[in-house]
Amino acid sequence: MNKNTLRFTIIYGFLALLLSALSCSKDEKPVVPVTPTDSVSKDPPQYETPFAEVPNTSDITMYEINERAFSASGNFAGILPRLDSIKALGVNVIWLMPIHPIGLIKTVNSPYCIRNYKAVNPEYGTLDDLRTLVREAHKRKIAVILDWAANHTSWDNPWISNKAWYTQDGNGNIVIPAGTNWQDVADLNFDNPAMRLEMIRSLKYWVLTANIDGYRFDAADYVPFSFWKQAIDSLNGISAHKLIMLAEGSRADHFMAGFQLNFGWDFFAKDKNVFKNNQAASGLYTVHLSEYAAIPVNSHKLRFTSNHDECAWDDTPLGLFGGKQASVAAFVCSAFMGGVPLIYNGQEVGCPVKLPFFSRSPIDWTTNPDMLLEYKLLLNLRAAHPALRTGDLTSFADADVAAFERETQDEKVAVIVNTRNSAKTFTIPAKLKNILWKDAMDGKTVTLDSLLVLNAFEYRILIK
Repeated sequence: MNKNTLRFTIIYGFLALLLSALSCSKDEKPVVPVTPTDSVSKDPPQYETPFAEVPNTSDITMYEINERAFSASGNFAGILPRLDSIKALGVNVIWLMPIHPIGLIKTVNSPYCIRNYKAVNPEYGTLDDLRTLVREAHKRKIAVILDWAANHTSWDNPWISNKAWYTQDGNGNIVIPAGTNWQDVADLNFDNPAMRLEMIRSLKYWVLTANIDGYRFDAADYVPFSFWKQAIDSLNGISAHKLIMLAEGSRADHFMAGFQLNFGWDFFAKDKNVFKNNQAASGLYTVHLSEYAAIPVNSHKLRFTSNHDECAWDDTPLGLFGGKQASVAAFVCSAFMGGVPLIYNGQEVGCPVKLPFFSRSPIDWTTNPDMLLEYKLLLNLRAAHPALRTGDLTSFADADVAAFERETQDEKVAVIVNTRNSAKTFTIPAKLKNILWKDAMDGKTVTLDSLLVLNAFEYRILIK
């Protein structure tokens, strides 16, 4: 950089900072401008050795962490003592909700209101604290992905000084995302190539600086395909990393852009309707086929019975499905029929209260130890049996019982779930009869004859 350029940059930065400070109220922090030198910044060097054991998509068991709820301290350090418990649960990927500083203007204290894409929220700790968490997860063969809100920023993000980077109305005013009431965030303009490049640089920053293993992208349906293709191609260009790309959305073109996963919203809705509204259990298979017919081979749907949005705004799995045993039975349908299973923190102990993420509300981890053991058994069964992850699927239609078989060349697993709050008798299909099965829950051998009586919300998992 020559002296004249350096002098211009210093003057430009000083004047922009002064104007920003004058325009702010007493309670607002001035916006730091993005200077011309920022737009040509180089990627940081790789921190530590990239994780070599990122699981294949079909083998993922994902665990979402709400930092504000996970521990009494509500920070990265508070996650460390439970990493062994997460590992024992059968998890191999952790999804951290957004780690960035939160906007102070028009704020509701949402972690999805990003004030600085290249900084750590001091509420959670420091960059070194994040690095420690990632390192300790990797030691346990657990990959770590970050939650990323690409569609919008806070009103006090440094980018706001580049007005062309944001969507504007006819009067030139920056607007909130169309079709929402998200007053705390400003909508980004993906027609602006400079903004796109800075977003991609920010995404690469965390892969290189914190050694993370991918992203869960918030509100992915709001962002154009062309950006996702550009961003994922760029991220995949970091050849030392095998990255997980999860879209919170349902558009089919996510997979053409390079995502391996998006959300199975339709299956989640059907699961609730089967258990709470007495819709036919056979509808689960119909929706499963519909979701997978719309996506490429080797791509997958994220299947869940809870996540941060559902648990904060709607209800816990206990409330959504009808109690402890119903919530586990619904999870069996969700986790074993197909796709990649997700556990939201606290779900495994049947946390009975809705967990906010705009504020702190620590989970009581001593609740329902019996449920923890049950979830642990289920998820470790999935990890141990390829048929439950990649086996061919055959479903057996029944109004009250969700019954299906997953089969590979080497094994068969039959899953039979009573979706009702009363005993039901299931007629055994010919394909499952007269086979010596092992009951996965107690290890005993069993042969299915003509009829099987299941108690309320009882399920059986049988292995051959």
